[in-house]
Formats: sequence, C-alpha cells, structure tokens
Amino acid sequence: MVSATELGPTTYAWPVEAAGLRVRAGRHLAVDGLDLELGTGVHGLLGPNGAGKTTLMRALSTVHRPSGGRLRLLGADVTDGRTLRPLRRRLGYLPQHFGFYPRFTVREYVEYMAWLREMPKAAIPDAVQRAVDRVGLTGRADARLRTLSGGMLRRAGIAQAIVNDPGLLLLDEPTVGLDPEQRVEFRTLLRELGADSCVVVSTHLVEDVVAACSDVVLLDQGRLVWQGLPADLTRLGEQGGTGDSAAERGYTTLLAGHRSAS
Repeated sequence: MVSATELGPTTYAWPVEAAGLRVRAGRHLAVDGLDLELGTGVHGLLGPNGAGKTTLMRALSTVHRPSGGRLRLLGADVTDGRTLRPLRRRLGYLPQHFGFYPRFTVREYVEYMAWLREMPKAAIPDAVQRAVDRVGLTGRADARLRTLSGGMLRRAGIAQAIVNDPGLLLLDEPTVGLDPEQRVEFRTLLRELGADSCVVVSTHLVEDVVAACSDVVLLDQGRLVWQGLPADLTRLGEQGGTGDSAAERGYTTLLAGHRSAS
C-alpha cells in the first residue's frame, strides 16, 4: 500500500494540477505554458495533430519530465524523486502504441502489469479477473495476445491500465480498433471509472468525448484553447462552424477563433 508520507497529503484540491507547464518532445516545445486543473471525472482531451496531446499524456504518466513550470499529480510533485515511485503505483496508463509479449495470454499480460505496479501479490488474481471482466474479455482471458483482433488487444490494454484501480487513469486513443458496439460499452465503463477517479482520455473522436466525458479540454500548439462542459461545446456548434455534428462544429469554431486571435 502507498502511505500518506510517501505521497504527501492524503487530500488535494486537484488530482492534476499544472501551472505554466512546459514539456519538450525532443527539441520541440510540445506543451507551452499550460495551466490546467482536473478533478474527479472523465476529461476528454481534444486537439488537432501536433497539438501536444500525446506529449501531455506522457508527462501526466511521468514518462516525460517537465522542462519548466509545475506539475502535481495526486498531490505529489513529479519532480520530487522521493514520491515518483509510489505515485506510479497509483497511475494507470494506456499509450496510443503499447508493447506486449505475443505469447502471453490476456491474463498473464494483465498479471505482469499488476506486478510491475508493485501490487500486493495476494490481491493480483482477483484484481486481474475484475479488470478482464470489465473490458469484456472474460471468455478470452486465457487466449494468447497474438491471436486477438486489434479491438481485443486494445481492450487488453485497457484492462492492464485499470487493474490497480488507479487514482489517475490516462488513456491515449483508447477506442482505436473498437467497433461501434464496443465503443458504446467503453463509454459506459469510462463513466463508471470517472465516478471515483480522475480519467483523462485523449482522442480525435469528438462524439466519444461528448457522450462519455464530464469535461472537455481543447489544446492547440501546446496551449490551452478552451475548457468546459460537453454541452457547452455542442451549444457553440449550434451557431455554425464546420463539421457533421454540433459538437464537431463547436470544436472547429473554437480552433478557428483561437488561431485568428493568435
């Protein structure tokens, strides 16, 4: 278990708190002076290619170290090496492209990821079964990963991300490869997870954000363009813009307004 002394205060105003955050991707400043606060719930991270979404997700997962500003996760300063290891035990992360051992079964893969997160050995079997059940892979738990379809692999990736009941769950393009029915089921799972933890979902699918998220964060060129409710995004689109739905029109309207003002 993670003690309060390892991560600091047991209570904190925001699971994610960034102030003037700057993060580099190679030589490129991909996140530039970002101020952001995220609480319990499901937060949809939107933005065009190159907006800095993946770099921000990697910073939130502690893979990328900030090059400036301040970032606190679950009350812990990510630049404090003393709290980094216990913090990672409380994170769940699904990268856009994740690696795996093809010979592992789904169960073995999720067990291995639970072990890497230093979960108590006695708690792992039940936690693995619960995670596999929640993503709808109960019947394929003992199938080797190499035999799974792309959508099933993605669901196995989601299972490993939630196996430790993380306080902060990060999902980068989680619905890639999922069919429409699976996407609907995944939205339901997101809402369940967001009831007790902070979930950040990076995606290009505006409709998924509107259907499943309690909050929308829009980035462009590493900066915060807009943060608000999905209903407000949809309302903006009812006034015009480009797109096939009101939410998409709201998205394009906000981007156009931000760029014209820059």
